[in-house]
Amino acid sequence: MNAAASEREFWRARLYVPNYRIGEAARYAHLSSQTVAKWHSKPGSNHKSTLSVKPKGASLSYLQLIEVAVVSSFRKSGVTLKKIAAAREYLAKQLEAEFPFAEYRFKTDGKDLWMDYAQFEANSGDKTLLAASRGGQLAWSDIIGRLQEFDYENDGGLAIRWHVAGRNEGVIIDPRLQFGAPSVEGVATWAFKGRWDAGEEIDEIADDFGIANLDVITALRFEGVDVEAGRQTRH
Repeated sequence: MNAAASEREFWRARLYVPNYRIGEAARYAHLSSQTVAKWHSKPGSNHKSTLSVKPKGASLSYLQLIEVAVVSSFRKSGVTLKKIAAAREYLAKQLEAEFPFAEYRFKTDGKDLWMDYAQFEANSGDKTLLAASRGGQLAWSDIIGRLQEFDYENDGGLAIRWHVAGRNEGVIIDPRLQFGAPSVEGVATWAFKGRWDAGEEIDEIADDFGIANLDVITALRFEGVDVEAGRQTRH
C-alpha cells in the first residue's frame, strides 16, 4: 500500500480506540446506561455474554458502539437476548470475529438473526440465508428485512456509518468523520451546541458552516437543545 493509500486508511485505527462513554452509547441507542453496562459484563455460569466483556467503567470503541446499536435494533425487533448471545458466540467461532455484529451485515424477522450466506461463501447465491442464532441453519428467503440504520463498506462487511437518529435525520456516526463523533454535514454536533450556547443565532451558525438552517436545528435537537424555548428566552 502506497503512502497516500495508507493515509486514507488511517481512520481504521480509530475503530478500536475507546472514545465513547457508556452514557453516550446509551443515549445514542436509546437505552439505559445500566443496560449497556450489563451487556458488556461477565455473565453468570449458565449464560452466554451478550457483547464483549470489558472492565467496569471503561469506554467503548467504535466497533463496540456499533455492536450496542445493532443489538438494540435486534431487541426492538423482538429478538431475545438468548438468541443474540447464541448468534454472537457462533459467529465469533466460525468467523474468528471479535466484534461480529459490527463487522458483518444482518437481517432479522423479529425472531432470529440472519446473514446472507454469501458472507461465508461467495458463490452461494443471493437468496441463501444463514441463521446465526440457530447455529448456522440455512434457509432461502428474500422477505427478511435488513437493519436499516447502518451503511456497510462495499455493501457488506464493516458497518461504516450509523444513522444514529434514523435515516430521515442527518445525524451520523462515521469513524472517517470528526473522529467518530456524531455529526451533521461533516460537522460534529457538539460544535453546533457550543456556538448556540455562546449566544449565536441559527442563521449565523448555518452561514459560517455553509449549511442549511434545518441542519443546524437537527444537530441542536440531537444535542438535547430545545430550539424554540431558546429562541423565546433570547427574545
